Amino acid sequence: MTEQLTILDTTLRDGEQSPGVALNPADKLQIAHQLARLKVDVIEAGFPHSSPGDFAAVNAIAEQVDGAVIAGLSRCFEDDVRACAAALEPAARARIHVFIGTSPIHREGQLRMTQREVYDRAVSMTALAKTFREDVEFSPMDASRTERDYLAEVVNSCIEAGATTINLADTVGYATPDEWRGLIGWMYEQVPALRTVVLSVHCHNDLGLATANSLVSVLGGARQIETCVNGIGERAGNAALEEVAMATWLHPEVYGVATQLDHSQLYRTSRLVSQLTGMLVQPNKAVVGANAFAHHSGIHQDGMLKDRRTFEIMEPGEVGAGSTLVLGKLSGRHALRDRLEQLGYRLDGEELKRAFVRFKELADRKRDVTDRDLEAIVADERQGGEETFRLEHLQVSCGTNLRATATVRMLLSDGVSHEAVSIGDGPVDATYRAIDSLVQVKAELEEFAIQAITEGMDAVGEVSVRLRQDGALTSGHGADTDILVAAAKAYVHALNRLTARLAAGPRVPPERMAAMGASIAATPAPATSGVAGAE
Repeated sequence: MTEQLTILDTTLRDGEQSPGVALNPADKLQIAHQLARLKVDVIEAGFPHSSPGDFAAVNAIAEQVDGAVIAGLSRCFEDDVRACAAALEPAARARIHVFIGTSPIHREGQLRMTQREVYDRAVSMTALAKTFREDVEFSPMDASRTERDYLAEVVNSCIEAGATTINLADTVGYATPDEWRGLIGWMYEQVPALRTVVLSVHCHNDLGLATANSLVSVLGGARQIETCVNGIGERAGNAALEEVAMATWLHPEVYGVATQLDHSQLYRTSRLVSQLTGMLVQPNKAVVGANAFAHHSGIHQDGMLKDRRTFEIMEPGEVGAGSTLVLGKLSGRHALRDRLEQLGYRLDGEELKRAFVRFKELADRKRDVTDRDLEAIVADERQGGEETFRLEHLQVSCGTNLRATATVRMLLSDGVSHEAVSIGDGPVDATYRAIDSLVQVKAELEEFAIQAITEGMDAVGEVSVRLRQDGALTSGHGADTDILVAAAKAYVHALNRLTARLAAGPRVPPERMAAMGASIAATPAPATSGVAGAE
């Protein structure tokens, strides 16, 4: 008998904890709408008490996104739980997800709490969450390194306190599949009440085992898997949503479960998350990578021509990959908007106007405009709302035995266009030096990545950059058929995001949210503190 497998996606919470990722509320809302189109069961929208921005994002998602349960994460602090409940208030269906570290390493090294203190805090905050929402999830963080008897005691009491989902977290990706499945089986034996609630798992990928551990959890009786799109997240990331989705879909006879996911939205969701986070998907990434359906070997190509099943276990269309945009330079704005909505984008007003202009320009330069081209354009143009600086003109001269020289004209925060000329070791270096001389923002270029969106000499190039300032990373994205223009746009985008962050005031990055210490047992934390590596 096939049972229902719940998919909780935590891209907007744990995924945002990826180094260099800083999604604003508009970014989060756009991804949440796409996750709803994908028919994810539970969207973990964020950590409301961590910052005003995260509270606003969770609140907006709770108000505007339909279909999924909207969840918010909360430490075992009363202020956290109340903030989470307040942010989720508009949602028709919502879940408060409380967690605390239970392993001796977390208790002694970070929390400075005894077993009893952690136990009391877990039970009392689960009970408090229950007063706000019927749907409550409790996670013993670092469950894989927690003493088993103690883990069972905490879980059993939290079920009694009202938890409807128990989530075992392999927070540091330490477990192997055999021991992880063994732990789940042992927990079912020791805690009979587990059979009255949903058992969930949250697996990290530090040893490359997140998807494997998640799948064996299903065999062990788990009926909720926590995932991130593209496998992003803290450190090496989380179990990849697309991998769990396709593995369970292709092997119902093995896992005996089914999800409600619309698999045709997997590729589009992957692309959207990649663009908004600035984290490129490696070509050989399972299911959604550029090479996932590419066949180079002659033997493979021969087999594919005769029967696709010889070397493909799934077809591109089944995950939404491989389609092309059936629009041309004569297409109107209404047709473009309809197609964008099919791709997971909802653009109106100025965003749609800018995207339409870019589409027309691209259609004049390219014979075939693909969905990936359009996605790159939209991701590039939708950044207008946070612009402090705008690139108006770029001209570069370079070549063999010629020092690269870039001329840049930009509209700055004073509303006046300024121009600068710089030389550099290459065209990108010269361009970035010219931009730096105009914007006067000191930041270190941490990463520069470039890829072609489609094949051919007229392909749209996509550039992602990361800038570091005072230990904080900020990403930027740019796309154009001229790769130097794309590089300049990506750099300016990152500078705009950095400027917006500075204007908004300090925000403690999730990976540095380690202010609990000894004070966790005594007083509520301020709004800007949190837990390092939550789950």
